[in-house]
Amino acid sequence: MFDSILVVCTGNICRSPIGERFLRKHLAGKRVDSAGTGALVSHEADPSAVNIASQHGISLDGHMGQQFTSSLARQYDLILVMEKHHIDQIGRIAPEARGKAMLFGHWLNREIPDPYRKSDEAFASVYKLIEQAGQLWVEKLRDK
Repeated sequence: MFDSILVVCTGNICRSPIGERFLRKHLAGKRVDSAGTGALVSHEADPSAVNIASQHGISLDGHMGQQFTSSLARQYDLILVMEKHHIDQIGRIAPEARGKAMLFGHWLNREIPDPYRKSDEAFASVYKLIEQAGQLWVEKLRDK
């Protein structure tokens, strides 16, 4: 049912690449990618994101930021966003995709804050939230 998942944040260099690679690692056979509503197009993942992900066995090698577009949205069954305002942005960019957008932290009943240009502790906290929320999505989506 949900064979393709797009993880969305703002710049597509911190949260969504981590969420993408976490889900990709645990949902073999599903297509998982990421984008940003205000993407730093063609930028590699933020060094702090790379560091925290690698500490948890997740590689962000090869990641390049890409912009969320209506064309991109049509390619995915489920769009997971980090903050509620991302759902509004998706609704403006791709109104037809609004119905398949949900919070990455839906099962935790919370948003995942942006750690960009913040401390290593902020990145560690955000990673923990992505891991917790991601694991709940894995349980819901595995073999579905």
